[in-house]
Parts: sequence; C-alpha cells; structure tokens
Amino acid sequence: MNAMSALPALSTLPPTRSADLDLVRIRAEFPILRQKIHGKPLVYLDNAASVQKPRAVIDAIGECYGGYYANIHRGVHLLSERSTVAYEGAREKARAFLNAASVQEIIFTRNTTESINLVASSFGGSVVKAGDQIVITGMEHHSNIVPWQLLCERTGAVLKVAPFTDAGELILEEYERLLDSGRVKLAAFVHLSNALGTINPVKPMIDLAHARGIPVLVDGAQSVPHLAVDVQALDCDFYAFSSHKIYGPSGVGVLYGKQALLEAMPPYQGGGDMIRLVTFEKTEYADLPNKFEAGTPSIAEVIGLGAALDWLTAIGLDAVAAHEHELLEYATARLQEIPGLNIMGTARDKAALAAFTLQGVHPHDIGTILDREGVAIRAGHHCAQPVMQRYGVPATARASFAVYNTRDEVDALVKSLWKVKELFE
Repeated sequence: MNAMSALPALSTLPPTRSADLDLVRIRAEFPILRQKIHGKPLVYLDNAASVQKPRAVIDAIGECYGGYYANIHRGVHLLSERSTVAYEGAREKARAFLNAASVQEIIFTRNTTESINLVASSFGGSVVKAGDQIVITGMEHHSNIVPWQLLCERTGAVLKVAPFTDAGELILEEYERLLDSGRVKLAAFVHLSNALGTINPVKPMIDLAHARGIPVLVDGAQSVPHLAVDVQALDCDFYAFSSHKIYGPSGVGVLYGKQALLEAMPPYQGGGDMIRLVTFEKTEYADLPNKFEAGTPSIAEVIGLGAALDWLTAIGLDAVAAHEHELLEYATARLQEIPGLNIMGTARDKAALAAFTLQGVHPHDIGTILDREGVAIRAGHHCAQPVMQRYGVPATARASFAVYNTRDEVDALVKSLWKVKELFE
C-alpha cells in the first residue's frame, strides 16, 4: 500500500478543548509565524530549543533601545534612571513569577547554563571537597552534567547518577539510595527533561534530600514555559531557567537562590557593579543581587524577559498547560499510527514534547525532509548524549510544543512523516 494512501483520517480524536485560549489571537501576536518556508506555511515545532517571541517582547526591546536606553545603576541622568527602573522592575516580575521571598534572591545571568555554572563554581567551590559526592539523574542536559564534572575534577569529588526506567521515569528508590551515602553535598536534577518530556517528582526529590541535610538545585529550563513554579512551596535551594525558552529574548537567564546561601557564597565573577569599595589592598562586595552581576548586563533583554513574563502570566499557565497537554495527547496518538515510529519517553507525567525514531531513517534526514514541508523540528542528541546512550540510539527527532501550536500543525507534522516513510520505502 502506498504510504500516503494509508494516512489515517484526521477526525479519529475528539476536538481540542482549548476553550480558555484564543489561539487565533495568540498566533497573531507572533510575527514570525506568518511566513512561509519553502513555499509552505511555517509549522514551528522546535520550541524546546527556543520559543518564538510575541509582539509585546519585541516592542519592549525596541522601546528600550529607541526611547530610554542607558547603562543602569550608575548614572544620575534621566535615561539611566529609567533604564534602571525598567531593569529592576523585570527582577520583581521574575521574583513574582517564581514566588521567591525577595528580589535579592533573583540573579540575572546569561542563561540556565551560566546559572548552573555559577552555583557549581561559587557554592560548589566553597563546600565540596575530595571524597564528597554530587547526585544527578541519568536524564540531565549536558548543562547539568559538565559543570559538576568540572567541579569533581577540581576537587576530587565524585559524581553519582540516579537511573531511570525504559519509560523515562526516575527510579526514586535508587535516587534515595544514592543520597544515603553520607557524603552527598548537593543534588542537582532537571524538572522537565528536554529529551524525554518527563516531569520529575521534584517536590519528593527535594524533601528526600533535605531530610539528609542536602541542598538542591533544580534545572527549570524546560519547565517554566509549561508549569507553574513556586520555589517557596518546592523549598528548593536553587532554581534556574532561561529567557529564550519562555517567550523572552536570548542572552538572559535567571538563577533563584535562597538568600542565606547566596550571601554565604563568594562572587562568581569580578568587575563593575558587584563591588561596594575597591582599593589595591582589598575589595568589598556589593549586597545581593549585585554581588553576582558583574559588568554591564543585557539590559534591554532583561526588560524583554519582564515583558515575556507579563505576557505569559496574563494568558495563565494553567490554560497553557491544559492546551499543551491536549496537544501532546493528540500528537502521541497520531504519531503512534505510523508504522516503524517509536516514541522515546513515555512517562506517565510528561509534557510538551515527543521525541521519536523512525525505522530505517536517520533523524537528520527526517528533519531535513520535514523542513522542505515547512515543518521545523529538532534532530540530534539534544545536548543529552547519555540519554541517547541509555536507549542505544545516536539521535532522535523531536517535536516540541508551545502555546501557539495547533492540532492542524500536528496533522502537518504527521502528514510530512508519512511522506518521509514513502521516500525511504
């Protein structure tokens, strides 16, 4: 049978229940979605790498550069004062978004990667010694592996890895067993896996660590666009995320840290704005959060992040999560109709993405052919090579969803995948 003629009917599942979202209005706020790729309407399904930006974010950055840009904190002139107010206003928005106790607990970095490196260098460099252990999971992004490996190389500490099942679910008993060694100085784990879509049970994981006096860092790069996060309710010690994954500009990250921990940590970098007094004999450091923000930051981009947080909060994360959950369920059912397609990561608690292989076709070939159909996905190891090794594959194709995606776009993905099968049969 011709593969395309085997394409199932598109009405096999009930219609979406996205009553709380006006998708037409939401999509209209993203100028980039109006274009065509190779003559086909753009279907953007590479959101786990970076989401597109709404008009509110684009305008906020333009207004900063066009209307009041100047360096922050140091100037007494009006433009500097306006830029400072907008920049620090974004910090308050990030505090409220995470429900941190104070703006002093919100540090702006370049991205999640730098946030984790900051903790590894400053906190880890202060407390981790030879023979100590750091516990992570087997589903981590490289950004939550390599900084700890570097710390272990510098200190003589040992990295321990909690395994996960074939379905992509953490084996909680093995994680707890690793915590019981008496030598663990930090647990660091992903909230939502970028390679599997698994949502980890972070609250129980944090509680298990804290019961043993172990501080915790949570990598929230993938979770914040999809799940409401309350760092006080979680009681995590550090939480990190990136602007570019939450509808904001690239070049900005957020590190939340409990104030007592941040105050005890030495600075990560030296330079302007992180000092109170400098002499050739000694430097006195600024109070939080400035102590960890050396040099001129990405001012307009931080302001753009503030606009993104406003925009997403106005839509409502509960409505976003419901829409994306329905979309993922629909996509999973449609993808499973394709012979030879295997979804990697079938955890019961999962969000926002479907990673898969197609028998006889390399993921890069899938991505290339889909691009000719206007469908943008990610193909590769997704900066999670140990996950690929766990499943014995070099790479996967990954379709990941955002608030502006639709069932019609899932249908376009599936139709294009049937075309891939036809080409390789």
